[in-house]
Formats: sequence, C-alpha cells, structure tokens
Amino acid sequence: MKTETKPTEVTAILKPDSRRSFLKNAPLAFTALAGIVGFSAKANSAATCEATARQARGPFYPIVNQADKDTDLTTVQGRTGQATGAIVWVEGTVRDTACSVVPGALVEIWQACASGKYDHPNDPNTAPLDPDFQYWGRAVTDASGHYRFKTILPGAYPADQNWVRPPHIHFRIMKRGYHELITQMYFKGEALNADDLILKSLSASEQKSVIVDFVRTATGESAGVFDIQIKSVSPA
Repeated sequence: MKTETKPTEVTAILKPDSRRSFLKNAPLAFTALAGIVGFSAKANSAATCEATARQARGPFYPIVNQADKDTDLTTVQGRTGQATGAIVWVEGTVRDTACSVVPGALVEIWQACASGKYDHPNDPNTAPLDPDFQYWGRAVTDASGHYRFKTILPGAYPADQNWVRPPHIHFRIMKRGYHELITQMYFKGEALNADDLILKSLSASEQKSVIVDFVRTATGESAGVFDIQIKSVSPA
C-alpha cells in the first residue's frame, strides 16, 4: 500500500507522471489563478469568516479503503490511462471563523465520474464507471492553510424521477480542535443548480459561498478557488 505523505506543497503528493506535467504547465496554469487567489484573500481579510454551510454527506461516501487517495484524481495507481472528462483544478484556504488559517487540516473530496456514476455499491445509476478515475482524494493543508486537487468535472445524475443533481464535489474537513465540516461545492453557470433541492435549501449567501467560478487557464484546463471556514471547538 502506498505510503501517506503530508503535502507541504502540491508536488509532494502528485504521482510521478502528474508531477512532471504539473511542473511543466504550472507557470501557465496558475497565472490565471493568481488573480482569483489574490481576490479571495482580500475578501476574507475584510470578512467575518462565517462558517461554510453544512450540507448532506449523501449516500455515496467512500466505504472501500482504496490504496490510491492522493490529490490527483485523474489517474489511478497501477494504470496508464487518464480519467474521462474535463480537467479541473480546485484549490483554496481553510480558515476558522476568526479568519485565522488552519494548517494540518485533512481535506477529503469524493465525487461522481464524468458519466455521473459513483464508485459505490449502493449507487443505482446504470451509467458506466471509469476505471481510470480515482473518485476519492485527500489533502493536508500546508502552513498557509492551503489545499489543492486535480480532478475532472463530475457528471450530473438523477436523484429521483423529477430531480437531477448538478455537477458537484463533496468535501469533508477534519482537524482536532475543530468541528468536522461536510459540505458540497458547485460549479457556477451550471443550469441544474437552480433546481437542486440541496442547494436551494441554503440561504442566498450560503449558496454564493459554495458555488465556485472556474476560469479557463492557458493550458486549456479550468481552475477555481473554494475557500472553507470551519468552527473551532469551544474550550470546556
């Protein structure tokens, strides 16, 4: 089984092939992100850093302890293919409600593949699985509270007869001394957002905080910033 490594920078836990690709393309890819990150930091410095809205964990939280759960979900350990779908980079900063950064927080994500199928035995969706997609990843925030994932745009899928869930990524954030947070991130401009029952259950300000605007980078991939605020546990 692969040894877990705490990433203090993104290249620390990227797979070898992905790391070479990242280092080659990083100057171009993150030129576009620089403005977003700068804006995000300024916005948080002036805000009260309200806790990010809690949302349902959903029925498809991973139950198989896969060996490969690093920050690059577009490839799978031991396989040579690449996941189907449009590549997206998701990064952000974890802070507490006093706006202080939270280093060493575990950030988990899980999602459907491009067909809208989860790698979970209870998913009734008949869409095909993608053997080259990782489905579940983990990052540990660095000294600046920063995390980053490389993944793909998830597919929409039917939640019931009259409800199709929009593309979204599930997040779980944990650290001793803080309340665990489970939430979901959505993609700005997706038509299905307007009718999603889970997203609509949030207030207008909460919806705004979990819908992320992704921009096209010079490499043709998309990148977005999802900053997260968690609550510290009050001393006894």
